[in-house]
Amino acid sequence: MGHLEHKKDIKANKLLNVYIVTLSDTRKEKEDESGNYIKERLLSVSYKVSGYSIIKDDKDLLENLIVEICLPDSKQKTDALIVNGGTGVSFKDITYETLKDIYDKELYGFGELFRSLSYNEIGPSAIMSRASAGIYNGKIIFSIPGSLNAVKLAMDKIIINEMGHIYYEISKHLS
Repeated sequence: MGHLEHKKDIKANKLLNVYIVTLSDTRKEKEDESGNYIKERLLSVSYKVSGYSIIKDDKDLLENLIVEICLPDSKQKTDALIVNGGTGVSFKDITYETLKDIYDKELYGFGELFRSLSYNEIGPSAIMSRASAGIYNGKIIFSIPGSLNAVKLAMDKIIINEMGHIYYEISKHLS
């Protein structure tokens, strides 16, 4: 079955439960334009927001939150997570290192595609993005930059279009 047939499959159209994590040392929920855009965009396609957290740029905080959310018996009924922020090249940007150590499988194409699309918008500065995606404990994790433009690009051009297909692929063995 090809990717177009997969997308037509009922499981590929499952209304997913998605947890949103914003990494920021300064933002509060009201000022979190990126996190709020992710919420609005998910709801616009009838996905559910299973949870939302703003945490500081801290490896232990991020790792502990991801592990807790992805536990099989977690209170959070979550199929996917979208983490925004902390993907740049500054010393404080810890998201990529934290998640690459957690992923059971990394989806290298996500970061490559994001940077390619980003290059079309911002030019060679796109090389500083360390956007990534992977699978951990049966959950899809997308890690994207925290700027509103980057979030819009990732959500509108990639995540909304492929999240159901990825979920289908990782969950079909569970049927």
